[in-house]
Amino acid sequence: QVQLVESGGGLVQAGGSLRLSCRASGRSFSSYTMGWFRQAPGKERDFVAGITWYGGSTYYADSVKGRFTISRDNAKNTVYLQLNSLKSEDTAVYYCAARIAPRATVVHTSQTGYNDWGQGTQVTVSS
Repeated sequence: QVQLVESGGGLVQAGGSLRLSCRASGRSFSSYTMGWFRQAPGKERDFVAGITWYGGSTYYADSVKGRFTISRDNAKNTVYLQLNSLKSEDTAVYYCAARIAPRATVVHTSQTGYNDWGQGTQVTVSS
């Protein structure tokens, strides 16, 4: 089990950028697939991006492909999500999640497979 704390959210104009961070505490961070999900008001929580245990595989939702980049620094127990070319439809609460998956080669995209979640960080994009 890991504890996750997100940071980096805020208010930004359309076309702008943000970098979200998620710091994990606990053992064996490098054994976890890490995912970012988001939930807009009145909508379900959706997968945004994920990265396997050593960063060898990443996967993105079609809606963010080419604009968002996920990365991780296992030495710092931190996963990042770089958000570029932001649109108003990116407005949501962004959640970091962890799934124990040592040596995984494929990113799991269903939220039901993630056991640990952060509290979320709000991203608001003004048009």
